[in-house]
Amino acid sequence: MKIALYPGSFDPLTNGHLDIIQRASKLFDRLVIGVGTNTSKAPLFSTSEKIILIREVTAEFENVDVIEISGLTVDVMDSLDADYLVRGLRNENDYLYERDIAEMNRSLRSDIETVILMAHHENQNIASSMIKEIAHFGGDVSKLVPKAINDALELKHTQK
Repeated sequence: MKIALYPGSFDPLTNGHLDIIQRASKLFDRLVIGVGTNTSKAPLFSTSEKIILIREVTAEFENVDVIEISGLTVDVMDSLDADYLVRGLRNENDYLYERDIAEMNRSLRSDIETVILMAHHENQNIASSMIKEIAHFGGDVSKLVPKAINDALELKHTQK
């Protein structure tokens, strides 16, 4: 069985992330979306909120699971019996970052295969941090995120 982990903070999940999930779900028997915390950023959504939203958005994919992760990615992969790590690339900056991470993961566990999926052109400029900034100031992000995420963003910003 080919098991892959797609880790990220997904704060919030974007159409770019969803595109990677859709495409990766066709490549693997099981795709696990690992929702972690980026310690260098202040999260807008709690981990449990993100998991609920991502499960809602990915419910149509029978082979996709969503879990909370923490610690080293290679340790999470070991616990899942996963050999594949899925990552998305938007641009050359992402490539340099992901290349370094892939090599570090390979140094920790030599049998990991990182599978890079290029963002489709319509998703190349979408970043969660930009989505949060636009939504914070009342901008329309409805074309950049799934409906459930857009609704959650609107609710989050009206509760301030």
